[in-house]
Formats: sequence, C-alpha cells, structure tokens
Amino acid sequence: MARRDLKCYKSDTEMAFLLHNGLIRLTHGKMAETRKEEVDGGNEVNDPPEWGEDATKDLKNGGKQMESPVKEKSLGLMKTFRASLKAVKNKRSESTDSDQSQISNSPLRPPSSPSLSRGSPSQSSFQSPKAEKASLTRSMSDSAVGLTGTLAKKGASIRQSLRLGPKKHKQELLEPVTETLPSSEEQKSDSVESMDKVLELRDTYTLPEIPALPLSVMEINRLIEKEALEEAYLNLLSLRLELQREHQALDQEDCPIELVHKEKDLSLLYGTLRNKMSAIVCNSSSPHSCDKELLVYVAYIILEEEKRQGETGAMQGWREAWRDAIRDGVRDTLKNVHLDSREQNASWLAVHLGLLGKAVVEDLERVKTKLLSSYPEDFKVFETYVSCHHEAVGEHLKRLLEKVTELKDYYALLDFIIHRYPSEKIMGSCSLQPELKEDQRVLPLDKDFLNQIKVKYCSRLQADMRTSLDRIIELENEEMWKERRKPNIDEGIYSSHIDMDICTNIKGHVQGSSRIDVSLEQKVVRSCLEELKTFPKRFESAFVEWSSPLSNSSLWVEYHISYINSFSALKEHMESYKDSCPIPLELVRREIDGLTTKLSQSLMEHFKTDVKPFLRRQMTGKWFSFDEDFSQLIKRTKTLSEQTKYMSPKHKQAFVNEAHFFVVKEYVSQLMKNNYSCKNRKNETAATKIANQWEELREIFQEMHSTSDWLHPVGDQLSKIIGCRKSDVKHNLQPLVENYPDIRKSHLSAVLYFRGIIRGREKHIILQRLAELKGSVGNAGSKEHALFNEIQAADNTECLPGTTFSCLSFIMPDS
Repeated sequence: MARRDLKCYKSDTEMAFLLHNGLIRLTHGKMAETRKEEVDGGNEVNDPPEWGEDATKDLKNGGKQMESPVKEKSLGLMKTFRASLKAVKNKRSESTDSDQSQISNSPLRPPSSPSLSRGSPSQSSFQSPKAEKASLTRSMSDSAVGLTGTLAKKGASIRQSLRLGPKKHKQELLEPVTETLPSSEEQKSDSVESMDKVLELRDTYTLPEIPALPLSVMEINRLIEKEALEEAYLNLLSLRLELQREHQALDQEDCPIELVHKEKDLSLLYGTLRNKMSAIVCNSSSPHSCDKELLVYVAYIILEEEKRQGETGAMQGWREAWRDAIRDGVRDTLKNVHLDSREQNASWLAVHLGLLGKAVVEDLERVKTKLLSSYPEDFKVFETYVSCHHEAVGEHLKRLLEKVTELKDYYALLDFIIHRYPSEKIMGSCSLQPELKEDQRVLPLDKDFLNQIKVKYCSRLQADMRTSLDRIIELENEEMWKERRKPNIDEGIYSSHIDMDICTNIKGHVQGSSRIDVSLEQKVVRSCLEELKTFPKRFESAFVEWSSPLSNSSLWVEYHISYINSFSALKEHMESYKDSCPIPLELVRREIDGLTTKLSQSLMEHFKTDVKPFLRRQMTGKWFSFDEDFSQLIKRTKTLSEQTKYMSPKHKQAFVNEAHFFVVKEYVSQLMKNNYSCKNRKNETAATKIANQWEELREIFQEMHSTSDWLHPVGDQLSKIIGCRKSDVKHNLQPLVENYPDIRKSHLSAVLYFRGIIRGREKHIILQRLAELKGSVGNAGSKEHALFNEIQAADNTECLPGTTFSCLSFIMPDS
C-alpha cells in the first residue's frame, strides 16, 4: 500500500506541477504555439524533481543563498507548488484506498504486452505506473494537454535554475500478482481472433492522410525505434513532400546547405526504417516473434514505395530487402540447430540433419499458419520462404561438407539431399500442403556441389576398401596362419571365406549407393574394382612370406587349394558387375587369374618336386628288383588325389590333367635316357613290370577323374615293343605312331636301346618302318596329343669304333 501511495503521490505531484506552471505561463501571456500531438507519440513528459529534506535545508540554511531575482522567483514557485501538491495528495489518498480495496478483492490478470501498432486495445485490467500516468493525463483538460511540450521545457528550466540537474529514472518494481493462465480453448480463441483481426487489417487497410507538417527527424527516428511504422512512414512521406516542394521552389542551380542536410536526413531515416522493417521480417517466423500486425504495415509500406519509385528521395530495392530479411531469418534459424562434434557423438551429422529437417518443417508451418495472413497475395510469401529455405539449407550443407571425413557422413549428406529433403519427412510433409508445390520439394543444388560430394564419397570409399582388404589379410594371418589351423570345408571344398568377406563388403557399398542414385552406384562399383585390382598381389606377397617355411607340410598344400577356391569364387561373384563396369572388371579378372595360376603352379611344382626323385630311379638295373621308389610315387600321387578332392571342380580338372601328363611324361622319359639295356631276355621281365606299373598309374588317375585318356595307351604299347621279339617290333609300331605321331627316330632308338637292340640291320629296318608310318599318318593330331615333343631323348649313335664306313648307308635322319 505504501508503494502504491508513493506512486500516486508522485503522479499527482507531477500533474500539479505541470498545471501550476502552465497557469503561470498563461498569466504572463507567454504561451507559445505548439503542435498538437498524441500523448503516446509526442515528447515524453519529464518527471518533476524529487524534493527532500536536504534540498529544503540547502535552500533555508545555505551559506550562499540565492541572490538573483531568478532564484527568488524560483523559491516562490516552490512554495506555491508545495501547497498545490499537499492538496492533491489529500484528495488522491481517499480514492487510492478505495481502489486498493477493490483490487485486493478481485482476481488479477497478468499485464499483456502493450501493442506496438497504433490503435490496438489493451487486453489487461492491470495498469502499470506508466499506463496509470497516461490515463490520468488523458483525463486533463484540452488546454493542459496542449501545453505538454511547453511545460516539459519549463520543468527542465526550473531544474536547471534550482541546480537539481536532470531527473534520474529508476526502475520501479511491480507488486507480485497471481496469474490466471488461459485455457487451451481460450488460447485457440485468442489466436483465431488475432488472425481475423490481421486479415481484416490487411484486406481493408488504406494509407491514412499524410500530415501537412512532418515531425522532427529525432521524433520520426524515435517512432521507428518504437516500431510505430505507420506513423513514422506517414511523417517520412510528409518530409519527402516538403523536400520536393522546396526543390521546386528553388532554381536548378541553387542548393542551400539546409536542403542538402534535409536530403541526408531523409535518406538516413529511410535507411533506418528499412533496417527496422528488415529486423521485423527477419524475426517474424521465430516462435516468439513480434506482433503480426506490423507485417501488414511492412507489406503496404513496400507496396507504397514501389508506387513512388520515380519520386525525389525514393529508395530502391524494397522488395529485395524484404526477401533478404527473410533469408537472414532462415539462416539464423538453421544456425541455431544443435550440432554435436564428432568427438561428442559418432552420429553427429545424421542427428544434426534430422534436427535440421525438423526445424525447416516447423519454420514453414509457422509461416503458413501465422504469416500468410499478414501479406497480400502478390507477395507470394510461402514460395519466397521455401526458396529462402532452399538457399539457406544449401549454404548450410556446404559448411557441413567441410567438416565431413567419414564415409557414413558423406552417405548421410547425400541421402539427406536426394531423398530425405524432398520426402514426406521434410518438404513433402502433409502440414505444408497444398501451399508447397511438387516442383518445389527438391533441393536445387549446383551439380558441381553434388558431384563434389560423390567424388569425395568414392575417394573415401576406396580408402576404406583398401583398409578393409588389408584387414582381411591381417585376420587370415592372426586366425589361420599363426594358429596353423586347417582350412574350413564348405560344400565339400576347402574355403577361406575371403571371397565372401570381400563380396559382402563390396555388395554393401553398392547396394547403399544404389539407394542414392544410379550414377553413384556406377562410381562405387568402379572404385571398389579399382581397389580390388591391387589386392591379389598384396595377398600373394603376404602368403608366400608366411608359407615358405611350411612348403614340405600338407598344411601348405591345403592352404593353396583353399585360396585357389576362394579367389576363383571371388572372380565368379564379380561377374555381376560386368555390365556396369566391363573394363575395370576385366583388369580384376586378370589379377585374380594371375594369382590362382601362381597358386596352382606352386602346388604343381610342389608335387613335381616331391615325386621326381622316385621317377628318376625307374628303368634302371635296381628297378628290376626294387619297388620302393615306385611305391613312393604311388603314395604321393594318391595323397595328391585325396587333396584335390577339396579343390573346386573347375581348377581340379585342369590340375589333375596336368599331374597325369607330368607322371606319364616322366615315366616314359626314363626309357629315353639309355640308363639300362635289357639283355639275356630281361626285356620280357621289364615289359611285364612296365605293364603292371602302368595299370596301377592308370587306375589312380582314373580315380582322380583325369580326362587325359589319350595318355593311357602309351605304356601298354611301349611295353609290347619292349617285350616282343626283335622281328615283331616293326609290326607293333603302327598303334604307337597313330596315337602319338610326334614320336621321333631318337625316341624309338632309345626304346630299342632299352629293349637291347642297340645296333644292326634289324634296328635300321625298325627305324625305316617308323619313317614309313609317320609319312602315312602325317602330323594329324600332333598338337592335341603332343607327348613325345615334351620328352628329350638321349643322343644315340649306331656306329661304334672299328665299324666300317658301309654302316653309314643305314643311317637315316631323325624325323
């Protein structure tokens, strides 16, 4: 109660002071002509100085009292003022007590924000001290109101004469009140009423009459600062018309300095007005934006200025400034979207893009529900906001791209641009229809920017792909090589699962990119194949380095078979990308074929090295009575047969055929070395043994499913030649020549040497028969069944020292 009494006392004191001084000025006939202004739009009335005991004491007991007539006059005024103040206080205290009791017994509503536009009614029953003061002032007589500006100046003069200085404004504390919050229905009703009010204002608004005389520059500037846009603009138009009249009244060459200053002031005021309008528009779509009625004035000021573009003092680009303000507001909205750092959240970008899309939808929803009613239709407000959102989002994404380094973040960025942004989650949201057209949903980005993201995505993908492939080698080393674990058997063959790891990795990238678009999918396939192309050699280098010490173990063979199978399967899987990237795929094929060929050759060399010592001891004198070497040959061949069961069928067939050819060739080659010659009918024993051993070898390779059936007859036919009589040899040559037309005279001479036919007429008859048979058969089938071309026969001369020259007539060239 004491505080309210003090406020009332202060307000009444001020009114009494103003009236008293006004009467004094009327009495002396010094009343000046003043412009009639509205109380809320004119000069602010200054409060009177506050009187205290110290001030009174100084006036009574000061060492140097006022000696001039002005000071004596001021002292008289003070006494008169005190008497008036005391009377007003007694009168107001009675009404204050009555009002206070009424207020305490009634519920209080929270004070509503005073309207920033002219003529807006107050919605609160509670009045602040300023409002109470304004109410009291409006109740005064018209003469007192008209004297407001002059009285304020008089009050300032009195302060100066009393050496009290300007009044210091202190912030006054409001009494705590109990708020009665409106219900949701009331809020909805208020919103509808506010919307109807804005629509009515927009549809019925006309520019009021321009005042004949404008306010001062400072007063217009103050109106702009207070967002009294209509009144400020009317006075700006008045000032501009005044400037035009002054221009017309002058000669073209004359331009006084006052007119220059006025033009500058007008330009500055227009700039201030445009900045204020831009700030209002910039903040209009925020959740706590200004009064939407202000946007009506903003729109009509823009329209009015566009009509007056050719006039003196007109400013260009109002519509552009309005759009720039919208864009700046959208930019501020997007900047405020929460963004974690990579260290705070591994999914920082995906989370941020989700929040970004939500912010865009909410902002456009506010535009649709709250702002469209403030603008005329020709402003195309919603389309403008959508366009500004596109522009601001594009700029925001470019800044985000500078922070992206991970593949998943590049993917999130591409997915947001191409799919999520135009989808029903953001621009296709039901809440934005039907205002948002179908062709406005896609984010219009430069192709260069989108391609830049794709290039960085593929570059990062290729780097990650290389890391993944290197990791496959490391895992194979850690889990298999170091532990010396046997390969897994999958569907009856050895498998390392390397092919599945690689294919799964590539397939995941390709399928992910296909959800973005076809062009990215093709780029991803090419990047994966480019990186895969170098993998076989890196794997081979690592495997050879590890496996060299284990070359004599069966594990070494099993690993080779396992990797032959895996890389063959990998090659087959890669065939699915033949249509999209044929050239890169062909390069990958060559590298994989190179690796599998090397692995297969290494395995074959391992077998050859293993069995060669046992083959070399065949067809010797010890061979007749010692079977251990041949038994070892059979054992190792059977071991190979067991191992090749776990080789993929495609490689197994070629490998078995090669092993079959090698064993046959090396076994027959022992007959060509002239290491032993059968005498004393040992040829029959040798022939029997060759036939038996040959049958055993044939059974093994048949079990291995060798398709080199053309090798089977050679052993039987040679054993017949070795075991028959000398006179019958020439009759057994035809089957041998027909099956193996590449046999030469040196080969047959070596066989005859092993048979014991070293020299003599019989040998030459046999060789002559060979020449006849080769002539009749020709070279048919020599390329397909080229066995003897791979066999080197030992040099054999028929003539020995002491033979006559006549023996030379029996020598035939080797053919």
